[in-house]
Amino acid sequence: MKKRLINSLLIVGVAILMTSCYTYTFSVGEGAQTGVEVTAKNHYVIYGLAPVSISDPVEMANGADDFDVKIEHTFIDGLLNAITFGIYTPTTTTVWR
Repeated sequence: MKKRLINSLLIVGVAILMTSCYTYTFSVGEGAQTGVEVTAKNHYVIYGLAPVSISDPVEMANGADDFDVKIEHTFIDGLLNAITFGIYTPTTTTVWR
């Protein structure tokens, strides 16, 4: 019985450590040219179903024709999601011009 409990805890521990953060990356035009980075938060509620405030990558690029965008669920975003039990679910948008 003790060995089964230890194995179960080991499996749960590995499963928690092997999780990754959500990341979505795309390029517009030729991609980033100058290396200027702009970051903004996106705010959602109820497990991300209802957006409260969403950043606009085109506006963040400040008129540039070529830029890269990365929208991710960082560790801090996931921590906030876990602490609030999914009521508040933020993501982070980063734009490179």
